[in-house]
Amino acid sequence: MRRRVLLLVAATTTLVLVAFLAPLALLVRNVAVDRAVQGATVEAQALTSLVATTDRQTLELAVDQVNATSDYEVTVFLDGIQLGFPAERSPLVALAEGGTSESAEVPGGREIVFAVDRPSAPAVIRSFVPDAELSAGVPRAWLLLGGLGVGLLLVSLVVADRLARTFVRSTVDLAAVSHRLGRGELEARADLSAPGELGVVAAALNGLASRIAEALREERETIADLSHRVRTPLTTLRMEAESLPEPDAERIVAGVEAVNRAVTEVIQQARRRAGAEQAVTDAAAVVRARVEFWSVLAEDTDRELTVHIQPGPLPVALGSADLEACVDALLGNVFAHTPHGTAFAVRLAAVPGGVELVVADAGPGLPAGPVLERGVSGSGSSGLGLDIVRRAAERTGGSVRLGPGPGGGLAVVVTFLAAP
Repeated sequence: MRRRVLLLVAATTTLVLVAFLAPLALLVRNVAVDRAVQGATVEAQALTSLVATTDRQTLELAVDQVNATSDYEVTVFLDGIQLGFPAERSPLVALAEGGTSESAEVPGGREIVFAVDRPSAPAVIRSFVPDAELSAGVPRAWLLLGGLGVGLLLVSLVVADRLARTFVRSTVDLAAVSHRLGRGELEARADLSAPGELGVVAAALNGLASRIAEALREERETIADLSHRVRTPLTTLRMEAESLPEPDAERIVAGVEAVNRAVTEVIQQARRRAGAEQAVTDAAAVVRARVEFWSVLAEDTDRELTVHIQPGPLPVALGSADLEACVDALLGNVFAHTPHGTAFAVRLAAVPGGVELVVADAGPGLPAGPVLERGVSGSGSSGLGLDIVRRAAERTGGSVRLGPGPGGGLAVVVTFLAAP
């Protein structure tokens, strides 16, 4: 923006200076020519009375004296002879002998002739102005005009640069505040003293930031309220599960505790300040623990489970609760969308730059539709499972791919970037 403003001002100022200085330069040149011609004319006309009244000897002395002190070449054509500066009898001299005074451009300068009436025969006074005299002072004047133009251009650029800096600085400040808000620094505010419309944009941005902060505060309060409502029935369910015979009681209590931990993590994540330090989790330990938890249900539903987990640590840039939710969503989909007895496999291994988690089953395969979109499901569920997986992967800079599994079912490949 700053460069464009400077280019615009430079172009505009240059056009104005050219429109102003070009005619002025021509005027200076014309004035110099007129001054030289007028000087030569005055000197020649001063000899007119002498040519008409004095004798030849006196006239010759007068012409020599004029040539000695003048910048011009003065010649008098009289009775077939020349007095003063030697010169050829040009067509303009012949015209003046007929009684016509005239001036014209000739090679090397300008020739001026005056016809003088005499009783015996007409005389001609010729004055020659060289090109050097016609342009005397013009180069210096043009140089001054050029310097003036350059100076005015520099001044305009300096003024434009200062103004552009003000606009650019305000624009950069607005962009910086926007980036800070994007990173979750909701206390960032723009400077309202920005010039013109930028001040209006700054005020609107500050209002938006305040509204976002208020919305997030209300969301955190709502989540906190919901947590208390959920924990009450969870406590009741836990107490009832403990009264069941073993080993059912142990398994159900473990499930209730897992739900309770998930609710607690949601609350803590909602209250956590944005921009906090990125969590780092050992993916091998988390995946191994969740697979062990789901392996009991796999045994109860006659599902063959194949596990290949590379020994850790395999650090990923994701919180443990988020990674647990991701693994639970993948394994939960296997149990929810494939019939009993369907085999599935879990593989976790390090790949260049990160970790790859693969959950493949031998079920009916991928349902039709954009199943990775939030709230979209091909089998009547909430449609949040794969969206949780996608968001967890993208939070680390990774990705999710869906494709056919080795057994003809569905294979979900999740890539997590390694923690720095």
